[in-house]
Amino acid sequence: MRTDVPLHRSLLVRVLAVSVLVSVCSIAATAWLTARSTTVAIRQEQGQALTDDARTYDTLLGYAAAHPGWDGAGKIVQQLARETGRRVTITTEQRVPLVDSDTGPPATLPARPTASIDPLHMDTALAAASGSSLTTGYSDASQGEAMAAVTDHIDPRAVGPFLLPRKERDALRVAAERRAACLRDAFGTVATIAYSPSGRPVLDTRGARPYSDTRCPSTVLDRPTATEAKALAALQKLVDSCLERRHESNVRLNLDFSWTRVPGAVPAQAADDGPRGGVVPECVAGSRREQLTPYVAPPALLFLSSRGGDTSTVFDLSPENQARIAGVAALVLLITVTASVMAGTRLSRPLRALTDAVRQMEEGRAARVEVKGKDEIGRLAAAFNAMAERRERLEELRKAMVGDVAHELRTPLSNIRGWLEAAQDGLADPDPELVASLLEEALLLQRVIDDLQDLAVADAGELRMHTEPVDVADLLTQVATAHRGGAEAAGVTLLTKADGRLHLVADPVRLRQMVGNLVSNAVRHTPPGGTVSLLARHDGGDVVIDVADTGSGIAPGDLPLVFERFWRVEKSRSRRSGGSGLGLPIARKLAEAHGGSLSATSVVGVGSTFTLRLPA
Repeated sequence: MRTDVPLHRSLLVRVLAVSVLVSVCSIAATAWLTARSTTVAIRQEQGQALTDDARTYDTLLGYAAAHPGWDGAGKIVQQLARETGRRVTITTEQRVPLVDSDTGPPATLPARPTASIDPLHMDTALAAASGSSLTTGYSDASQGEAMAAVTDHIDPRAVGPFLLPRKERDALRVAAERRAACLRDAFGTVATIAYSPSGRPVLDTRGARPYSDTRCPSTVLDRPTATEAKALAALQKLVDSCLERRHESNVRLNLDFSWTRVPGAVPAQAADDGPRGGVVPECVAGSRREQLTPYVAPPALLFLSSRGGDTSTVFDLSPENQARIAGVAALVLLITVTASVMAGTRLSRPLRALTDAVRQMEEGRAARVEVKGKDEIGRLAAAFNAMAERRERLEELRKAMVGDVAHELRTPLSNIRGWLEAAQDGLADPDPELVASLLEEALLLQRVIDDLQDLAVADAGELRMHTEPVDVADLLTQVATAHRGGAEAAGVTLLTKADGRLHLVADPVRLRQMVGNLVSNAVRHTPPGGTVSLLARHDGGDVVIDVADTGSGIAPGDLPLVFERFWRVEKSRSRRSGGSGLGLPIARKLAEAHGGSLSATSVVGVGSTFTLRLPA
């Protein structure tokens, strides 16, 4: 009765389900990876954009701190545009363009500028993001100058009247080198020389001994130059005026813009942390801006945009993009489902053919399937065809075996019955000659029955072995002696040869039975004057026994059938001259029971060789 496979167990449905699951997981993983990669890329791009913006701001801020106007900033703006790939536009605070990196039409300015460039009111956070510390290159006294710039938001590169002329810079540089040489010679201290934006050299004497300054003095370095004294005096006047307006006591400014109270002066409040504690810093910062204003560029606005004029740098997943992604995902899923259906259909079609062929075999009909490929399904179809052919051949052999068994048993039984009935009817005398003939028929019958019993026990896996050490050379001699009489009667020479002393752990009775069956089979198929050789040798870890004859040989088409039961090379031979056809199958079963194998090779007209291989 034919029953269809349930839908939930169908191979096509399972393949489709697995494909859909894999597709969904692949799409989800791809979407997650794409989103994550895009997020990381956007963050990196934003970080790079922030770094470029900060570097651009710092560079232009430095230019503004060292120049009184923006007239010569064109080259710097062009260079920054090439390095960052952005359009750099500088305008006044009223958005009047001053410098633009592009020569095309004026850029469409966004609502908010990227930054405001004012060296007297700098953005310390944006300046720090540029990667250059405001205190880099300063030490000792100039460190305080740089820190003051951080607190009052004045770019330390804005030095104005404190910029030293070449003559004073050279004099200070020579004095600094002399002090550094003195520290190195007297104390072994390596003092590095740094230069402030004004051009003043400063020694980094960290690690030097406390009294090194007394051993290596330098009045030139320790006092302001003429330029610095003049600028500091002008700044002092501005600070005094501011403090006087704020009713605050006077202070004395130092070269690093720190300050100290004038001796004898009483502050307006008892402590600097009171309500008016920030008056002096405010006056110092305001006076510095007033002094530096003529030396720095006027405040300007910085706009950074793409070369095409688009100022947006934010990734936006618009509804159109979302719909596009969803459409692509649906297309991928559709393609996957279609491919899965096609693959599943192509896979299930030959399986259905195999199922139909098996059902035909169940009904006793011959069945074959068409092999259309060399993949797993094709190999399965080829294996099924081979199995069907073998099954048909085994069925034919089974039928032939039943007929042969009936024939083998019927002939001796018929002879025995005929002679006994003749003796009973008085037609034959039970003389010794009749008894001997009946005994011979009984022995033939017993031999067939014993052979069938051995095969039945071997097929059931219940063949018992009584193993013991066996000398192979002695065993071959015993077998040759037992069969030499029959061989001489047939005109066949029997030879034995063993390479050295070979030993096996085997059942000696069964081993003699195996070799004896091979020898008797070889003698039967060797014409008078021929030779049967028993050869024993080592081959790796095995002992190999070859039984070779110089008979007529076996045709290639018949060679695979020599170990089938009741099969004879020459169908015309009788059971007396051709044997029962069970000797070789029994020998192979006994070899397999010993963990070995039995094979045959043959050349028509030359002879055959049966090889028995047993583990040593």
